[in-house]
Amino acid sequence: MGLSVCVLSSVHEALDHRMFYKECRSLSRAGYEVTVIAQHPRHETVDGVRIIPLEHPGRRLSRIFHTGWQIYRKALGQKADVYHFHDPELVGVGLLLRAHGKKVIYDVHEDVPQDLLHKFYLPTWVRRPMSWVAGTVEATAARLLSGVVVVTPSIEERFKKRARRVVLVRNFAVPEEFPPVADIPWEQRDPAVIFLGSMSRNRGIRQLVEAIDLVPDALNAKLRLLGPFSMPDLPDELEKLPGWARTENLGVMHERKLIGAELSKIRAGIVTIHPIPQLIVSYPIKVFEYMAAGIPIIASDFPVWREIIDKAQCGILVDPMNPRDIAAAIEFILTHPAEAEAMGRNGRRAMENEFNWIHEERILLGLYNDLCASWPGGRPAVSQSGSARN
Repeated sequence: MGLSVCVLSSVHEALDHRMFYKECRSLSRAGYEVTVIAQHPRHETVDGVRIIPLEHPGRRLSRIFHTGWQIYRKALGQKADVYHFHDPELVGVGLLLRAHGKKVIYDVHEDVPQDLLHKFYLPTWVRRPMSWVAGTVEATAARLLSGVVVVTPSIEERFKKRARRVVLVRNFAVPEEFPPVADIPWEQRDPAVIFLGSMSRNRGIRQLVEAIDLVPDALNAKLRLLGPFSMPDLPDELEKLPGWARTENLGVMHERKLIGAELSKIRAGIVTIHPIPQLIVSYPIKVFEYMAAGIPIIASDFPVWREIIDKAQCGILVDPMNPRDIAAAIEFILTHPAEAEAMGRNGRRAMENEFNWIHEERILLGLYNDLCASWPGGRPAVSQSGSARN
């Protein structure tokens, strides 16, 4: 019987892309017995991973306290060898499990102290004290937990002097989710661009709707939105803009193959996030999924993204606050099909060579191997230099 891993989240759904389709499946393929405790409709096993559902939380405070306690009780009952939690509000749960002598990993998706400084629902006066508290709690926990997994180099830098062990596991694309050859030839694709992922004001969704209205009518350009709205009043706000007539809201798609199919129909993917400190240094998964789908990227001109996109020659950088700049990039993509298709091919090549999950999987398994090898009689499921696919 292999070593067991219990993955915990009060925020993410059980089939969250990073948590489940990347990390949990990689661990399962490597020989670990993996259980997920998170929001899900039912008990079931998916791709060899057992899912234990949580009651759907109500308000945020209920999720932090009631759901946290529920997760702790369920987690302790699993008697797993390693616990891997994905939310800052579960730090207390992680420390309690650590007190039971368990190996515990904290997976940090966001720069929480920086993020709190820009939470629209928090009063301005409370943001800085909450940011300080969050940073202090994370720093203290990092010294006590077995390891910390981070998603960006900037977060890695913050934890380097605090954690016992910190590893960078970036949110790169899974190659097999995107076929290497597009089903639809470039010249037959719709004159459309797409925004993939959660939509909010600081992710530039208003500027995109304004930009599509500025593209010349003769091009018949469309903006497609694929993902949830993070703010309930946002759709009403966007519908009042002239560009909404050229906008198609595709809703939410959970099936990865359907997302890949949508990306194969269009001419470019857009990621024009606002220049907010924690977003400037982020690695949005949509950037790497656009690359994997073989479509050019229209992206905010941030140094981290410039290094990736310029190096790969796979897109156009714009001022995310300027709808005219975004519109000019869309117009270029639609009126220069040969150059656009070449950008798409370059992005796909860069993903295959560098920006893919296979490399990140090895780093994740290396952490687990190091932790599990410390048990008497415990042996790594796969060598640090190997891959679960080999």
